[in-house]
This record gives sequence, structure tokens and C-alpha cells, in this order.
Amino acid sequence: MFRFEDPIYLYCLAIIPLMVIIRWLMVRQQKKRLRRFGDPELVRQLMPDVSRFRPLVKFCFLLTALALLIVMVARPQFGTKISHEKRTGIETIIAMDISNSMLAEDVAPSRLDRSKMMVENLVDNFTNDKIGLIVFAGDAFIQLPITSDYVSAKMFLSSIDPSMIATQGTDIAAAVSMASHSFTQEEGVGKAIIVITDGEDHEGGALEAAKEAKERGQRVYVLGVGSTKGAPIPTGDGDYMKDNTGQTVMTGLNEEMCRQIAEAGGGAYIHVENNSSAQEKLDEELDKLSKKEIESTIYSDYDEQFQAVGIIVLLLLIIEICMMEVRNPLLKNVSLFKRKKAITLVALLLVSSVVCAQSDRQYVRKGNKQYDAGNIAEAEVLYRKAIEQNPRNPQAVYNLGLTLMRQQKDSAAIQQFMEAGKLETNPLRRAMAYHNAGVICQGKKMYGEAIDVYKEALRNNPADDQTRYNLALCKRQQQQQQQQQEQQQQKQEQQQQEQKKEEKKQEQQQQEQKQQMSRENAEQMLNAAMQEEKQTQQRMKKAQQQPNRRQLEKNW
Repeated sequence: MFRFEDPIYLYCLAIIPLMVIIRWLMVRQQKKRLRRFGDPELVRQLMPDVSRFRPLVKFCFLLTALALLIVMVARPQFGTKISHEKRTGIETIIAMDISNSMLAEDVAPSRLDRSKMMVENLVDNFTNDKIGLIVFAGDAFIQLPITSDYVSAKMFLSSIDPSMIATQGTDIAAAVSMASHSFTQEEGVGKAIIVITDGEDHEGGALEAAKEAKERGQRVYVLGVGSTKGAPIPTGDGDYMKDNTGQTVMTGLNEEMCRQIAEAGGGAYIHVENNSSAQEKLDEELDKLSKKEIESTIYSDYDEQFQAVGIIVLLLLIIEICMMEVRNPLLKNVSLFKRKKAITLVALLLVSSVVCAQSDRQYVRKGNKQYDAGNIAEAEVLYRKAIEQNPRNPQAVYNLGLTLMRQQKDSAAIQQFMEAGKLETNPLRRAMAYHNAGVICQGKKMYGEAIDVYKEALRNNPADDQTRYNLALCKRQQQQQQQQQEQQQQKQEQQQQEQKKEEKKQEQQQQEQKQQMSRENAEQMLNAAMQEEKQTQQRMKKAQQQPNRRQLEKNW
């Protein structure tokens, strides 16, 4: 990104048009004086060595030098400043869960946004440490290789979204295993893996991966985000995510799983209720790790570029001083200051100053060198900085898509290729962008989307046989997929019918059991009543056998 550190000095550029007006008035006054002196043609013949265009060219050089001098004082800044420093710290890789469950809003504003805020606080507190970033859902991939470039870490953090990974779910084991193999080979330095998740592990194997990381001398810390009560997952259209049975999905924080992973990895579990308190607890845990002096490559956002402008100003002033207003007797036959040549010279000067300010192409060239050398992650960083410099550079957008494709960041790569197709003006290059997007969609079995982009590629390059073959193959695969889906639906319907039959049978059995129970109860009650009646009759017989006694009654 290009900027001026002190842009207030740019107001001094208002001097330029003022000087042009003053120059025009002076030339006009000079012509009036020449007319008073005599006929202009005769006067010109009397002064054959006087040039009409040299003063104008000298003035243009002086004016350009003044404008560039004002720009230099405003301190133009762009590009990337790289420095190598030795720092004492640890290596930390953050594995962030970006599955759909992280969109739940049981913590404000959402689990994912709270996680981003947590990572940003971590980056702000890191000073002498190296950091890496991994995102995971059903799959896991490296978003930022381990580095000391905190600026790039924040830049990548802003673009994280669940749509980056087509395979949804939560595979904590894959994230921990990838993080464990992403550290440098330096020994004696503390290495920490920080997993930010809601603890819903759908794939299993997380405990084993954490134990392996512990055996490698690494510590696994788990930050749990969310509430244990659970919350629905918003879909973005005012509704909530539902399961196969049509029920609203409720996702909650699995603290027990988080604790088990942290214990297996020799780390600690921290529940993120308040970012500041969680940050303090995590800092205390990380301070326990051993630190070592490591060499770091430091990148800064802006670098001073006034030196190049100063060199141009110096050259312009030297040329302006060396240029005479009259023709040099030694160079009479060389005419460099005719009208057309003077205009061309000034135009070239302006173009050269504009070219110096175009840095997005430099980023692209550097990124191409890194890409050819196999440094895909470094190339991605350079392409992203080129896009930040010029978002409408189709080559940078397309090349960024290639790096994302090489790193299996399929969803993000598709977005870049589609954007490159919109920005590109060359039909062949536009067709290549759509073709690559179709290849990724076809590999992910997104046949409908692949067919659409393949058709768009053929519209721009009808002679592409490879795209035409992929399109035909994709249509066939889509038909097979539809047939398989229909078969699965039929199986599901049959299973549902069988389940309904079984439920009816169970209901009938329950009713029969109830009827049997009611009959048994009736028989028991009847037997009890008969026994009571027998006992009553026996008592009456005993009472009748006893002698009669006289009873006294009142007679008043």
C-alpha cells in the first residue's frame, strides 16, 4: 500500500500552477517588448543562436524538480522493508477451528469472531517469538507458515471464514498433527500448539495426536470458545442449520474433550469467557516454556522511498543547470529541442516518475521467483501484498489463486480464479482462470459449479480441447452422482417405511401387552374379592354360634 507519512506538505503543490501562470505572463511581456524593438522575424534572424524551446524545457525541468521535491518532503512510503534480527523467544502455532459450529452466537459477537479477537491479542503480545497459523474444519491447511511477520498474520486473519474449507466438520487430530510437523528444526526452543475450538471432535484421534506432539517436545494448549448449554448455528438468511431429520442443530462447548486433549498434550485448558483473563492465563503458561535466541526475518508495512525521488530531483537539477538557453556552437547540427522532441522528452520524464511508483508489478515479479523456486507460502504473501497495492491487478489475483491451489486451499483458490476471470481483459487468460476454478470444483464433486465455469471458459476460448473434455466428463459424473443420490433416496425411503412398519408392530405389541396386563389385574382383583367374601362369611358363622346376652336400654 502506498502512502505519505506527512501528506500536509502536498498542499505546497499549489505553487506549481502559480509558477506556470507567472511564467506565461513573463513570456507574454517579453514578446511585447520584442515587438516594440522591431519586426519579430527580423529580430529572430539577428539572434540565430537563441533557442525558442530551451527556456521552456529548462522551466519544465525546474518545475518537475520542485514538484518531486515537495513529494519527497511529504515522505512517500511503500514496499516491504525486510530485516534479519536475532531474538529470544518461542515458536507458537495457532490452530483455529473454522467449522460451521464456530458461527454460533452463544458468545458475542460469535465464536469465530471471538477467536479472531483472541488471536489478534496474542499477536499483539508477541514480540520476540515466531508464530504460525493453521485453520481447520473437516480438513486442515496452513494459512501462514511459521514466521515473525506479525503484519502478515493479521492480514491473513481478516480473511478467515468457514467457506475457505469445503469439507466441513471438526478434525482436531489433523490440525494438531499438521501443527506438530510445521515447526522449525531448531532444538532447545519452546514450541507450543494453541488450539482454539469448541471441542466438538467428529473424527476422533485427537488424544493420540496430542500425545505424539508431547513426545516431540511440544505442548498443546486448548482454548475453549462457547457455552456448554449450546446454541443454534445461523445460516445467514435468518434461519438456523438443521440436521437430516429437519431438527435444528444445537452445538455446545465440549469442555471434557478440551481438557483431555490438553492433558494428553502436556498443556492446559483455558475457557475463553473474557479475552483479557484468558490472555493472562495463556501468557503464564507460555512463560514456562524455554526460550532460545533465534534468527527472525522481520517485515514492516511501509518503507521510506524518498531516496529514489531525491535522486530524480538531483538529476533534473543537474540537467537544468548544464542546459544553456542559447545553442551550443559545438552542437549546431544537433537539434534536441524542437517542439515535438521537447514534448516527448517531458512526457518520458513524467512516465519515468510514474513507473517508479508502481510497486504491485514488483511484488508480482518477486512472487513469481518464489513460486518458481517452490516457496509457495512466501509467494502467497508477495501476491497478497501486490493485491493490496492494486486490487485490480488480474495477474496478481490469478497467481494468488495458483498458490492457494498448490496449498489445497480450494475454496479460497476458487474465489481468486473467479475474481481474476472478472478482472482479466485477455480472453485466453480469462479462460485459464475459469478452467482452473472448474478443475477444483470437479475435484470436490461440485459438478454443477464446475459445468458453469467450464462453459464460461469455452466462451472465451472455444478451441480449448482440454476444457471441452473436462466439461463432457463432468456432465457424465454429474449424472452418475444424481443416480447415486436417487438410489440413496430410495434406500432411505425404504428404510423409513421399514422403520414405520417396525414402529407399528411395536405399538401393536405394546397394546397387546397392555390388554394382557389388564386381564391379569382383573383376575387378581376378582380372586381378592372372593377371598374377602369367604372371610366375612366365616366371621358371621362364628358370631351366630355364641349365646345371646341381655342388653339394657333407656326407657325415659
